[in-house]
Amino acid sequence: MSTGRILVVDVGTSSVRSGIVTSEACVTDVVQIPVLPTSPEPGQVEFDALAIKASVLETARAALATGPVDGIGIANQRATTVVWDARTGLPIGPAIGWQDLRTVINCLLLQAEGLRLAPNVSATKAQWLLDTFDPSRTAGEHLRFGTMDTWITWILSDGSLHVTDATNAAVTGLVDASARQWDARTLEVLGIPATMMPTIVDSSGSLGAATALEGAPLICGIAGDQQASLIGQGCVAPGQAKITFGTGGMLDLVLGPDAPVSAQRSPGGTFPIIARQRDGVAVWGLEAIMLSAGSCIEWLRDDLGILGSAEESAAVAASVPTSDGVVFVPALLGLGTPTWDFGARGLLLGITRGTGRPEITRAVLEGVAQRGLDLVEAAETDSGIALETLRVDGGMTENDVFLEILANTMGRPIEVSPVREATTLGAGYLAGLSTGLWTDEADVAASWAPRRVVEPTTDEITRAQARERFLDARSRSERTIPDLSGVEF
Repeated sequence: MSTGRILVVDVGTSSVRSGIVTSEACVTDVVQIPVLPTSPEPGQVEFDALAIKASVLETARAALATGPVDGIGIANQRATTVVWDARTGLPIGPAIGWQDLRTVINCLLLQAEGLRLAPNVSATKAQWLLDTFDPSRTAGEHLRFGTMDTWITWILSDGSLHVTDATNAAVTGLVDASARQWDARTLEVLGIPATMMPTIVDSSGSLGAATALEGAPLICGIAGDQQASLIGQGCVAPGQAKITFGTGGMLDLVLGPDAPVSAQRSPGGTFPIIARQRDGVAVWGLEAIMLSAGSCIEWLRDDLGILGSAEESAAVAASVPTSDGVVFVPALLGLGTPTWDFGARGLLLGITRGTGRPEITRAVLEGVAQRGLDLVEAAETDSGIALETLRVDGGMTENDVFLEILANTMGRPIEVSPVREATTLGAGYLAGLSTGLWTDEADVAASWAPRRVVEPTTDEITRAQARERFLDARSRSERTIPDLSGVEF
């Protein structure tokens, strides 16, 4: 008999949380533990995989204590890489975070071998772990590679499952063009034994029992965080899209069953992704990336000290009607889509003696919104699809002033997710599709009920003028560090 409940384990960049997704598409009984990365050297981002293991078990058991479930869904930060010994279950080194840049030089060197690998995918992270902790490859057949979803399923199944779903596999840099199997040549060039690699499985479907938990519920849904957020916001049909405004910003757009002709970056600066895979059939999409979003608010709070809290940004920005000509380009870590200029840097223009913290705060919100429009325009260019509406989630969507600025910048309605982080809900949908809690994707889509719909209120002339000012400022931010601007992946 169905309980109408799914347990979801969600491993993010700053925390591990577990909760219950109900048949009413509600997220309840959330238990969360902070698990922050460390940065031993500039550009390095590491996680303690054993701390993540402990937090997964603690939060999952606490959420499960509220009652039985039909199955388990998993959502995870993508590309973060773990290599462990199957005999002991212990990692051979730190988990290397998706933001880690220690392999940049190696990525450039590998281009001579015909491999175009970005430092944010898993491929060279796994190579680095092996080169550092098993340089002679003597551990060979005993080692296991995995992204966070693989590590979590291994933990929950007491080591009986070594799998990854198609959404995570497709962003490792280690699959072939079909994303259905590991690429033998890439593994060979990087010195990664094929025996280390997990089996690629569906995003929705029964995988095996979570014997580490009471009742051993079935693990039956897995997705990378952005793909989980996509389905969590009811985006299942071609042409539907969302943006997650978190530390960075990610736009994901559903395309359909046809695989892309290339796994490389498209002319508009987007990348192909697998949105989900069910019954062996992949649904493809594309992704556009903003490297700095909520981190710009953190900069105002932690570095400039002009905000006491992130929440204060709404009231401060609302205290003035405009930014009074101040323009901000959120390129604190360079520009992602569409230009992919790693040498670009953040820029504030138009400052006068009368400029204060309200104008700067509002300009920062406007700059993030303009970068959101960059992502939309790139997605429309590369897909040929006009996005009439846009769904949004993430921490910045708690800011109503930002949502109004965003709608006016986009010139289209903004539908706000009923839950701030839609990843948990999306992983619950994928597991629930397997257990029968939801009949099909149309049933999932019918569950979408935005918390708020924000309509644009500014006229087209005002919108166009603001866009022109921003694009001029964005062009000035480019190539601030020419050597970095010349780096191509």
